[in-house]
Amino acid sequence: MSEKDEVYRKYGDIIELSHHVSKVHPKMSLEKRAAQFAPFAALTGYEGAIEETARKVVEEVEKNYGRDML
Repeated sequence: MSEKDEVYRKYGDIIELSHHVSKVHPKMSLEKRAAQFAPFAALTGYEGAIEETARKVVEEVEKNYGRDML
């Protein structure tokens, strides 16, 4: 059985149906849809903490070894 036949066997009763359009909810703009999938900061402040740690490490290396070590 081909892959297409298998798909039709499983979903043949619904595969040719038209796409549902809500009568209640207006269509969402592409920008709003895209925002749903945009990355988010799961750990707020994490990036800032990493940057601060990097700044302190650079400062410590410069203090102890000079700027040429970087």
